[in-house]
Amino acid sequence: RSRLEPIKKVAKTIKEHLWGILNAIVLKVSNGPAEGLNSRLKMIKVRSRGFRNKERFANAIYFHLGGLDLYPDGITR
Repeated sequence: RSRLEPIKKVAKTIKEHLWGILNAIVLKVSNGPAEGLNSRLKMIKVRSRGFRNKERFANAIYFHLGGLDLYPDGITR
């Protein structure tokens, strides 16, 4: 096995994704927010130990990530 094989593989990967890399740098965009949301959704699913139907999963998402203020009047966090 050649020492250059890993370098060639990296070069090929960069070549295949060059436009995406350049767009991310120029436009300063990231998939970080999407990954963060996916992580939070996965945590809801794990903590509940699964859902029997999609409606209950959607309700759990709304409850945990909906941003509702559920505290009574006069009580602050």
